[in-house]
Amino acid sequence: MTLATPAPFIAIQDCLEERDPEAKCAAVATLWARVQAAGLGPPPSEPAPAIGVPGRPDRPELVPPHRVPRRRLGSEAGRAALVHAIAHIEFNAINLALDAAWRFRDMPGGFTTDWLSVAADEARHFRMLADRLASLGHAYGDFAAHDGLWDMAVKTADVCLERMALVPRVLEARGLDVTPGMIERLRAAGDEETIAALEVILDEEVRHVEIGTRWFHHCCALAGVDPDETFLHLLRTKFDGQVKPPFNVPARRQAGFSSRELDGLEST
Repeated sequence: MTLATPAPFIAIQDCLEERDPEAKCAAVATLWARVQAAGLGPPPSEPAPAIGVPGRPDRPELVPPHRVPRRRLGSEAGRAALVHAIAHIEFNAINLALDAAWRFRDMPGGFTTDWLSVAADEARHFRMLADRLASLGHAYGDFAAHDGLWDMAVKTADVCLERMALVPRVLEARGLDVTPGMIERLRAAGDEETIAALEVILDEEVRHVEIGTRWFHHCCALAGVDPDETFLHLLRTKFDGQVKPPFNVPARRQAGFSSRELDGLEST
C-alpha cells in the first residue's frame, strides 16, 4: 500500500518538526519543488497551534549569548567556530521561514510561497556551511550556540506584523550588516572557501529581508498604521537590546528600508 503524499500545508508542518538537519533540508527542497510545480493548495481550516520548540537535533548545546565563545579567525579552529555559528543561524532561519508559512495561514497565498522559497534558500545555505564545516574537521553541533532567533519567533508568534518587523527586518538583517566585515577578516586569514559561501548568502539574504519588508508593509496597510513609525516603535518596545552599527546602508535600502528607518536605527 502506498501512503498518500501529505498536502503542501501539512508538509510544511512535517518539515518544521523534522529534527535531523540533513533530512530537514532535503524535505524542504522537495516541498519547494513540489509547490513550484503544482502550487500550494488551501491551508487547513483550523488555526495554527501554539508555537513550541521546532524540530532540531540534541546538539548544539544552547547557552546564553554571552557564553558563546569568541571566534578568533587567525586559527582554523576559530574559523570553524565562525562557520558553525553561521550554520546555526541558517538552520534557525529554516525553522523561522517554515513557521511563518505555517503559522500565519490567514495571509495571502503569496506570503506562504515567499517564505517557503526562503526556507529552501536557507536549507541550501545550511548545507553549504555544513560541507565547509566538514572540510574543517567539524560537524554541526560541535560548538555551543544560542537561541536568540527562535526566542524572537516565540515573542512574535501571535502577530504577523510584529514577526515581519522583528525577525527578518531586525535579526536577519543583521547578517547584511556584519557579513561584509566577516568577509574582510576571512580574506586577511586567506579563507577563500568560507568567503565563497558567505558571498552567496549575503547576496541572497537581501531578498529575504525585502520579503519581510514587503509583508510588513502589507500588515501595516491592513492595520492602518504608518510603517516607519511602527517599525521604530517596535524596535524601542519589543526588541531586547540595541541594533548596533555598522549598518550596511546600500543592502538595507535594497531590502526596502526607508531613510527614516535608517536614521532611527542610527539613533539607537
